[in-house]
Amino acid sequence: MRKIPFQFSHGSYIREKLVERTVEGTGATAIDVETDFNYLFPDLAKDPNSLLPADNPADTIAKLKDLGNAMIDAQEPIDPAEANSDIPPVYTYWGQFIDHDVTANTDRASQDLQTDIIKDDFQPLAPDFVAEKLKNLRRPVFDLDSVYGDGPTLNPTNPTEAKDFYQEDDPVKFKIGQNALKNSAGDDVPGERIPPTDDLMRDLPRKDRNAIIGDSRNDENLIVAQLHTAFLRFHNAVVDWIRTNEPKSFKDEQGLFERAQNLVRWHHQWLVVNDFLKTLTVDGTVDNILKGGLKFYDLQYRDIFMPLEFSVAAYRFGHSMVRAGYDYNRNFGLEAVLIPSASFELLFSFTGRGNIGERNGPGANDTLPFNWIIEWDRFVDKTAAAERQRRSARKIDTHLTPPLSTMINEGEDEPSTMIKELLKHLAKRNLLRGYLLSIPTGQSLAAKLGVAQLTPEELKQDNSDAMNQALEPFLEKTPAWFYILKESEVRAKGDTLGEVGSRLIAETFIGLMMNDPASYLNQRDYNGQQWEPGKGVRLPDGGEIHTIGDFLKFAGVML
Repeated sequence: MRKIPFQFSHGSYIREKLVERTVEGTGATAIDVETDFNYLFPDLAKDPNSLLPADNPADTIAKLKDLGNAMIDAQEPIDPAEANSDIPPVYTYWGQFIDHDVTANTDRASQDLQTDIIKDDFQPLAPDFVAEKLKNLRRPVFDLDSVYGDGPTLNPTNPTEAKDFYQEDDPVKFKIGQNALKNSAGDDVPGERIPPTDDLMRDLPRKDRNAIIGDSRNDENLIVAQLHTAFLRFHNAVVDWIRTNEPKSFKDEQGLFERAQNLVRWHHQWLVVNDFLKTLTVDGTVDNILKGGLKFYDLQYRDIFMPLEFSVAAYRFGHSMVRAGYDYNRNFGLEAVLIPSASFELLFSFTGRGNIGERNGPGANDTLPFNWIIEWDRFVDKTAAAERQRRSARKIDTHLTPPLSTMINEGEDEPSTMIKELLKHLAKRNLLRGYLLSIPTGQSLAAKLGVAQLTPEELKQDNSDAMNQALEPFLEKTPAWFYILKESEVRAKGDTLGEVGSRLIAETFIGLMMNDPASYLNQRDYNGQQWEPGKGVRLPDGGEIHTIGDFLKFAGVML
């Protein structure tokens, strides 16, 4: 295996010239990992009848760009009420956090493929070539290596690459960053403190503003950065809980760390299956797989891999859930202590990538200012989300919020305005990647899964004239990403995925866990009972961790 940097670029693109972005001085230089991407249905990927037309690539590429343009909503100051789902916003960014833990490289510049989606006439790649050359720079297991790296240095003679993630005086715990009360110019930061008000240890650990974490993509937007901070805090709280409640469960620091790491992983895995998946997929999908087994992600004759149909198409459903602005906290939310909304641009500005404030300005902060600590209760409440207002994610559908056509931090180093525009446009990039990597059409995936295909009428339902015009060439063979979004829109009202999207995502997640001997699904006690939250840590009132909200409470970042 080859060494790769902790520093990844989210949303980059496949291109001939390899672009490496590294952050010096973080102490995070490499993870030894390179695993496989492959097709869940290689027979479809090799069947021209199951793919978009490849006889005239320039024509197909132009039409895909038109479709991508039609998917972006008209510019409005806030998301329209009809765009709101009954899904709390945390699921958008929890999904992004999960993705960063199990995949890296479908969005990243790659020498191996030697092609470029910015060309107007690129040729779709042969599936065998893609499977051979495109590598996943993460392990396809839910082991939180994006959090842990290769672990702490408990033996000074054998230092780990991730040693700087951990505290010097208690190396089984993570470093946590302290929030700023003043900006770099020495001026007071305005606004009210976020409960618990005396807790200002709610930032990622930083050096020269750069986050010292296992995956730099988790500091590209503030909500994911705050979620990563919560995982660091959760681990530290688990260490304290073990020391108090299980003092005989470990013999040394190594044993303590491994016990804590396992509990963190198992709690998160259980929540991914029983909270994340059950919230976002068709009712019954998860339980049917857990009880009836896998039908499609079959590893009997294959090594474990990350399915391309999942990574390049199905799992990109979260892009449609992104809002233009959030009820973020009491300073940047409904009370309007400072401003009435946390805009998409601000969520990218208050990170290490955005210099944590005014970009290169005199008032920029070295760490996250206290007024930008997230109030998680505004992001996890399903009752509030059901009101379909600003405490909701947007619906899972074919309509994307306007800021996704002008992505912050993307394409900035490109001299060509045309190239820069493409790289900033998320919908066009997603559609072109699917075409480049020979992802089967939505109709072929539905047929393979035994799901009734969307009719042309359903594909055109409630679309604008511009979208239906752009969609016309794809009514019989529809790009998988668009198809999965439309299936949710017309068959689940945008409040969950449809059957195709649900099955692809649930089979992938559960399949990866079933095939991981270390996952919670494969842990049994002396009575043969599977691990469950009751066998893990408890909240101060004795309650079990059954939701992402419970997780955040145990981490101490939500009351």
